[in-house]
Amino acid sequence: MALVQSLSPQNRRMGKMQKMLAMLALVWLSATTGALAEDCYSSGTVGTGGSASAGGTSASSVGTAGACQTNDGTSSSIASGGSASSDGGKAMSKTHINENGNNLKAQTKAQAVDQGTFSKSRTKTSTDGDSLQSTTRTMSHVPGQKPVKSTTNQKVILPEE
Repeated sequence: MALVQSLSPQNRRMGKMQKMLAMLALVWLSATTGALAEDCYSSGTVGTGGSASAGGTSASSVGTAGACQTNDGTSSSIASGGSASSDGGKAMSKTHINENGNNLKAQTKAQAVDQGTFSKSRTKTSTDGDSLQSTTRTMSHVPGQKPVKSTTNQKVILPEE
């Protein structure tokens, strides 16, 4: 037994309209993309990330930033994120990104706790137009044992023209 599905005239018109809008967007993007590009005379990227786990907890965070200096100024981008999980306790992660003029700053915190056992990770990333920096710190702990800590740091200073 074969199933036959027929589209109503209204659904067919919507499908044609969606195809037409997609084609118009593609034409617009192809016509404008080349005109917006400009060569960077100086550029750089940074990124750090890390994870920690202990018992039934884990936490991870990552951050990255990039900058491109042109004759018209500096373009910068930044991204950060994280996650945490716990078998029977609580887990949270949060990210905050702040923009102030040419300065971009991002911070992600992730933490998981199950009674006295915990894992946490924090990444701070920033760019000020002249330099890029990212630092990730992780820590995990089981009661009665020594905490395990780690720090990863990366900094790039953009060269002058």
